[in-house]
Amino acid sequence: MQPDTRKLLTTGSAIFLTGAVAALLLYAAFGGVSAQGPHNNPGWLSLMIAMGCLPTGTLTLALGLAKWVGDRRR
Repeated sequence: MQPDTRKLLTTGSAIFLTGAVAALLLYAAFGGVSAQGPHNNPGWLSLMIAMGCLPTGTLTLALGLAKWVGDRRR
């Protein structure tokens, strides 16, 4: 595996896992979300982190996986 492919995969995984942990904490530790939003300030922070990290991590991870598949075909 090329170093740049490995870097994309590790970075994408780290960003995605950060967002997943923030979403899990939002529901498990910070009281969840109602129609008006989270119930407290840590909940809002977790929501913002999850909303930023999950899409970014998914796209970075998808790019890394596509690059890995392309590298394997060469």
